[in-house]
Amino acid sequence: MTTPALLPLSGRRIPTLSPGASSFPHHRATLRLSEKFILLLILSAFITLCFGAFFFLPDNSKHKRFDFGLEDVENAGRTKSVILPTSILRDKIRADHERALQEAKEKLRKSKEELKAEIQTEKTKVVEDLKKKDGPKPLPPVPMPKLVGVSDGDPGDSDTKEKRDKIREMMKHAWDSYRQYGWGHNELKPIAKKGHSTNIFGNSQMGATIVDALDTLYIMGLHDEFKDGQEWIEQNLDFSVNAEVSVFEVNIRFIGGLLAAYYLSGQEVFKVKAVQLAEKLLPAFNTPTGIPWAMVNLKSGVGRNWGWASAGSSILAEFGTLHMEFVHLTYLTGNPAYYQKVMHIRKLLAKMDRPNGLYPNYLNPRTGRWGQHHTSVGGLGDSFYEYLLKAWLMSDKTDTEARKTYDDAIEAIERHLIRKSNGGLTFIGEWKNGHLERKMGHLTCFAGGMFALGADGSPDDKAGHYLQLGAEIAHTCHESYDRTVLKLGPEAFKFDSGLEAVAVRQNEKYYILRPEVIETYWYMWRFTHDPKYRQWGWEAVQAIDKYCRVSGGFSGVKDVYSSNPTYDDVQQSFFLAETLKYLYLLFSSDELLPLENWVFNTEAHPLPVLHLGNITLPGSETQR
Repeated sequence: MTTPALLPLSGRRIPTLSPGASSFPHHRATLRLSEKFILLLILSAFITLCFGAFFFLPDNSKHKRFDFGLEDVENAGRTKSVILPTSILRDKIRADHERALQEAKEKLRKSKEELKAEIQTEKTKVVEDLKKKDGPKPLPPVPMPKLVGVSDGDPGDSDTKEKRDKIREMMKHAWDSYRQYGWGHNELKPIAKKGHSTNIFGNSQMGATIVDALDTLYIMGLHDEFKDGQEWIEQNLDFSVNAEVSVFEVNIRFIGGLLAAYYLSGQEVFKVKAVQLAEKLLPAFNTPTGIPWAMVNLKSGVGRNWGWASAGSSILAEFGTLHMEFVHLTYLTGNPAYYQKVMHIRKLLAKMDRPNGLYPNYLNPRTGRWGQHHTSVGGLGDSFYEYLLKAWLMSDKTDTEARKTYDDAIEAIERHLIRKSNGGLTFIGEWKNGHLERKMGHLTCFAGGMFALGADGSPDDKAGHYLQLGAEIAHTCHESYDRTVLKLGPEAFKFDSGLEAVAVRQNEKYYILRPEVIETYWYMWRFTHDPKYRQWGWEAVQAIDKYCRVSGGFSGVKDVYSSNPTYDDVQQSFFLAETLKYLYLLFSSDELLPLENWVFNTEAHPLPVLHLGNITLPGSETQR
């Protein structure tokens, strides 16, 4: 007996007999002919009945007044319907009858598969028509900001170029592995060789790695891979899903990534998708204070905060890391809501008392009061300070309010959190309930680059001081790498009990492909061109390639002090967005994404400087 072949139909698979099968072929043919004959008889009888019934209607002019799609005739300023004679109506009905009969015959001649294909085509057309009808309004045309240095960046000498090519090859390995084993998933499990996701993306498969990696692919000249990512986004990236996502993570990775891809490539689809997603985030701001919830359901718009956050609080680094992307959204859409949301947050914070001039990490969105008095330049606080500085830079240094807020915050951080260890290492501790914890996180290591970036424009001619402070933080963070077996830095490290820049707890000894130390190396290289920063970057490249590379991509490791570490089996999307991008830029010339023209969001997505001295954002006053 012949095995039925399986053919897909609208998501199902139905058994159909293969061509050589012989299950009652003659009876089936006979049955098909009689079915067609009966259908023809019924159709003919129905049409004839309608045709004949017309002549038994009473002869009243109102029954002869039909609209057959003919144009109305304008007469003396009034529109009148055309009244057709009975003979013309009879001929038209006869013609309609013949045409309907012919169409019915043609339908019955078609195979089952052809009919299904026609139905599917009609369904698709209806869906597309509905999308056009209910789709987003076209975005207003706006002048593209001045874009400089979006590609190349050849470093010149062959040794540096060879190192840069190695980093490009690592990016290709990470991308190709994701393309093969995790395509469409948010991230990749490179050991298990399958897709991976975390609760920051809800339960949805939004292709986070694709969106996060796009600009890195573009600046590295991996244009075939970029095109693959663009096609996936065009065809599959859908935000109308029932998923509860982190507002912060989706903003920095997705909106930031899509905006950067738009500015670099000029492809409109990225701008359109960024705006579609941004509209889904706006309901998160529907709180009594306007401080957004940490999470929002993309479908229902319902928001809430993380259960572990102090007394139902929102987190400083989350609600304080929206400004760059939201200003660009207002610029591109003309919708003032985005700009107004982030400026409202700034104004609310400006009115609040700050213990010792420090910003606590927790703020209750219902009451507008601080939660637990915990201040950190690492996790929970970090990018709030970064975005104050970058708001000023992105405005072409016209947003002086942002610069003043940054300067005041950094002054308080220097006074209360920055210390020097017994061994001479400068570190940034954490303020917890009135005392300093002498511990620094890997995340805090970004601050070296931030101090260097903000040196120019510092008050009281302190530019040299802050550049030196950035160098000291870079040195401390390099020591945290150099004092491990793998030459990769731990998640957190202490400065007490005779131990310096070393992790103590087992749950702080892991490395998950984080970028912050390399980010600081890159900024310090740009501002000083001291060759040690490239040397330190190359040490990191070699360690990552040796200990984190596997056949299915790159994985984090659980203990950087072990010579035989176990893998965590996650290739983070930020490894492609940040770590590899900063390494590539470290070994490129300064002409690639010059800092006078580009500002990087906290996920390393470059956004162009907006010359706001000549532009008034909708809903804002002139900022100069």
